[in-house]
Amino acid sequence: MSEKDQEGPRLFHPLSGSNVATLFNVLTTNGTLPANRLPHAAMASLATLGRFPFYTLEKLYVEWLKSRRPPMKPPIFIVGHWRGGTTHLYNVMVKSDTFGFVPPLATGLPWDLLGIATIFRPFLEKALPEDRFIDNVPVKPDSPQEDEIALANMTPLSFYHGLYFPKKFEENFNRGVFFDGCSEKEIDDWKKIFVYFMEKMSLHQGGKQLLIKNPTYTARVKMLHDMYPNAKFIHIHRNPFMVFPSMKNFYVKLFKELALQPYGHVDIDEFVLKTYPRVIGAVLEDSKDLPANKFIEISHEDMEQNPLPVLERVYTQLEMPGFDEAKPKFAAYLASVENYQKNKYAYPEEMTNKVRDNWGAFVDRWGYAPPA
Repeated sequence: MSEKDQEGPRLFHPLSGSNVATLFNVLTTNGTLPANRLPHAAMASLATLGRFPFYTLEKLYVEWLKSRRPPMKPPIFIVGHWRGGTTHLYNVMVKSDTFGFVPPLATGLPWDLLGIATIFRPFLEKALPEDRFIDNVPVKPDSPQEDEIALANMTPLSFYHGLYFPKKFEENFNRGVFFDGCSEKEIDDWKKIFVYFMEKMSLHQGGKQLLIKNPTYTARVKMLHDMYPNAKFIHIHRNPFMVFPSMKNFYVKLFKELALQPYGHVDIDEFVLKTYPRVIGAVLEDSKDLPANKFIEISHEDMEQNPLPVLERVYTQLEMPGFDEAKPKFAAYLASVENYQKNKYAYPEEMTNKVRDNWGAFVDRWGYAPPA
């Protein structure tokens, strides 16, 4: 990737919503920042220090609330590789009104969600981007979001820290997705933070069953099932030939918007080619012994062409009530996005050959072919 014309992130970086321990860790372990990114680090530090007393009190408030509410219901996780159709499925399913989900405010201020975030909510919602950086999906105050940016503000173990600090991009990705090189204490600390975030989200969403979408969890199905034995998982896959160019765009756009260090050294093609099999291999291995009422696999293509029958199959197999009541809401939302314009990519032979050579087992497993 060329470093020519690399643009920097906005002054208010997502790390402005972190806590002191996480921010200190990531700023001191990921290499130096160039001079033109020091203002971003300074702003994040000021915001984090200024919020410290408030989110400290909020932790106590959450513990008080938990003692007075019923236990959290077992979550439902939507998993699948990045750019594999998880967002569309998430956006449809939350229209049932029976699920709790992660709103934009929770991703930016996970520590402050029940406290000062509510005070500044109108200002923060006005500051939301019109759409996601990587595609044309709109971002509204009630748009469901994946929780990875939130967790990147709560723990050093997140692949987003690789996007923020590209000097250690691959190390942060492998630690943040596969826990490579992490100690038992680091993993246990991540679990505690994750449980805290989930319980806070349950409180914020009025005790509804949480529907959580995060491609990172595609490599953690076994861990999550061990943590939540009654959880259910929906794995959605998409044509690998289409995932590859979309992933290249994903990294180019996110580096541009989030990187606090130069990223021209990152070989995106090679990185995507070698990580996809590991992520998908993990979900296939982790799910092989799960009963049918806890794990289902669907395709993005079926979800686009016959969404309501696919959703009915999900509800039936996972033994989830409420499909008939939710069906009209699903249909209304699907009708509202009929004219959505997806990113368009070329599929040159050289690229499709790379995909087939590296991901052939998954191409064959799901019966895909290069797009026309």
